[in-house]
Amino acid sequence: MKKNSDVIQKIESLRALLAEYNYQYYVLDAPTVPDSEYDRVFQQLLQLEEAYPQYFSANSPTQRVGGEAIKAFDNMLHVIPMLSIDNVFEAVALHRFARRIAERLHCSDIAYSCEPKLDGLAVSLHYEAGQLVRAGTRGDGAMGEDITHNVRTISEIPLVLRTATPPQHLEIRGEAYMSKAVFNRLNARASQKGQKTFANPRNAAAGSLRQLDPRIMKERCLSFFPYAIAFISEDAPLSNSHYERLLSLKEWGFKINSDSERVLGLDACLKYYEYLLARRSSLAYECDGVVIKVDDIALQTQLGAATRAPRWAVAYKFPAEEALTRLLDIEWQVGRTGTLTPVARLEPVFVGGATISNATLHNSDEMARKDIRIGDVVIVRRAGDVIPEIIGAVLAERAPNTRGVSIPTHCPVCHSPVYKIADEAAIRCMAGLHCAAQRKEAIVHYASRKAMNIEGLGDKLIDQLVIQNILQSPADIYHLDLNTLANLDRMGIKSAENIIRAVEASKKTTFAKFLYALGIREVGEATAKILAQHFQNLETLYTANEEELMALNEIGPVVAAYLHAFFGEVHNKEIIRAIVAAGVHWPQAQKSTVQPLQGQTFVLTGTLETLSREEGKARLEALGAKVSSSVSKKTQGVVVGDAPGSKLDKAHELQVPVLTEKDFLALLKLWE
Repeated sequence: MKKNSDVIQKIESLRALLAEYNYQYYVLDAPTVPDSEYDRVFQQLLQLEEAYPQYFSANSPTQRVGGEAIKAFDNMLHVIPMLSIDNVFEAVALHRFARRIAERLHCSDIAYSCEPKLDGLAVSLHYEAGQLVRAGTRGDGAMGEDITHNVRTISEIPLVLRTATPPQHLEIRGEAYMSKAVFNRLNARASQKGQKTFANPRNAAAGSLRQLDPRIMKERCLSFFPYAIAFISEDAPLSNSHYERLLSLKEWGFKINSDSERVLGLDACLKYYEYLLARRSSLAYECDGVVIKVDDIALQTQLGAATRAPRWAVAYKFPAEEALTRLLDIEWQVGRTGTLTPVARLEPVFVGGATISNATLHNSDEMARKDIRIGDVVIVRRAGDVIPEIIGAVLAERAPNTRGVSIPTHCPVCHSPVYKIADEAAIRCMAGLHCAAQRKEAIVHYASRKAMNIEGLGDKLIDQLVIQNILQSPADIYHLDLNTLANLDRMGIKSAENIIRAVEASKKTTFAKFLYALGIREVGEATAKILAQHFQNLETLYTANEEELMALNEIGPVVAAYLHAFFGEVHNKEIIRAIVAAGVHWPQAQKSTVQPLQGQTFVLTGTLETLSREEGKARLEALGAKVSSSVSKKTQGVVVGDAPGSKLDKAHELQVPVLTEKDFLALLKLWE
């Protein structure tokens, strides 16, 4: 008998410990143990519950995921109706609301509770003796649906109240919602799988709560904020302040919306509204207004309710973030990296506090998925400072004369052919050096330290030179003169002379650095070195087809396609010829017939005394080796300098050979 008593005591203590961990994590946002410790305790409890099924409890932390799927939802009667709240959309209407309250109460000095109006789904929670027994949706206010099995999966809803003296009967009402981060993650995953995405977080939350299988609901990661105590038995008296009652729920295990405030008077309500409106786009959840409630519970009772809404509360809505308008045309803009983006030209519409006439459609795949046509009535969304976007077309409003959108075959800026690489959504102009839309970015990259290293020729100076049309391509750098540079803003003779010297010095380079400087998409330093080692000159690189390029180590179909497209562009080759004609040159590389370290991987760590890490890396790569940033079982050697850090420990752990700098230099001499 004592054994059973010990088991029960152990199970209860583990449940209480996990409940405390959950409270610290979800309510206080201050976890005191790592996830591994939580998992250990959870597994210990799970094993005990499986070994002693007679002590099963539906409110155990192990039951968060819920049971098997149900066939349908039962109805749930609301003994206290779940009323709606009236909306107002302007300050004048809010003044009328406050005036009516003042007249009914014969008082003007009234305290209000101001709370964010979440765009989620209202839920009613019933507790008996501190245990969650049922939960339901609002439904029509009188009758909702029993969603207890799904609500149990929401981590921010306590299954057992965190108090030794819970009320015998308690009904809490609140909002179940999906955070923006979870919504974006859910839609990204659905998009990757070719599944239908949700239109907004509210739809996602509503769809999740109505899942018949609670395991699916658990994966949706819904959150919850309580907004009212609808009923509490007399054995647990609380404050007469609505706001303080919400704070007391935090002690019982609920996460409270920290953006809520109690204020005095209507002017303070209006200030709160402006404060929250300014923060709207940065909130972790969708918010479409402020709920303003008379704070005194006794005054709420005195004011009562009309047929469908309480007289003591109102929702002051934010300007709409979504609106309907007509799509007039689609234009294609070219970004600094050559990406073509479809931009919608709209009939001007006021949405999210601003008049919108343009909106992004992201890319051609997204446009096709949404089935957008010119002439459609479309839904436009604007959230804070986010670029307005088209959510979709209103198909019921589609007219017979709408027309599809043509995907461009040539760049609208430089008229070069555009390319769509397999498995990529973007359409790109590959005339990087020639295209005016990509001009500044191409020149900045060309002059950068790891490319041609033209010291002094930075972003701001290049901005001036491009705006004044002095630089139209990297080739024009080699025709800059002293007077032109000296007469620019914040420049003088001395600075101009330094830049002229740096330009002249840049003419002597390496084939790998030059290839990297061209700014070909996905061609970084390592890829440029591979290309330089394989091809002796530009001419052989020009004539290489995609199959030949893919035969090289670490060059796949995407990079091969970018290379082929770039060198297939006539204007790019003209600019390269002009650069070479200006005197840029490099030693003729001799293609090595023997690569002693081909296929081997090395790691450099710590500070080397006789050569830099970059030099060590270059010498290894010249011998055919790959230089990695992490140690694995496939690493052939770890070269260690001063203060090597964790990579040395990893090498010892995996039994990878360790080379001192002296060993490394001796072996380089041998290999070279």
